[in-house]
Amino acid sequence: MLVLSRKINQSLMIAENIEIVIVDIQKDQIKLGISAPKEIPIVRKELYDAIKKSNISAVNKKGLPDLATIIQKNTTKK
Repeated sequence: MLVLSRKINQSLMIAENIEIVIVDIQKDQIKLGISAPKEIPIVRKELYDAIKKSNISAVNKKGLPDLATIIQKNTTKK
């Protein structure tokens, strides 16, 4: 994991097309602004994990355990 120090209104770039700006810092909360192309999904990690869990559960209920294993392996790599 890369750890960087930034102040309010400073930013960092991911590749050439994703910019993350520190908008505000208050006590134990940081507000981020993210500029990225529309085709790149941006979601909170807890929401991402819930969606992944729901997808795996749905696949398992439909009797497709091999597909559930593939989804689990592909999302764990990230």
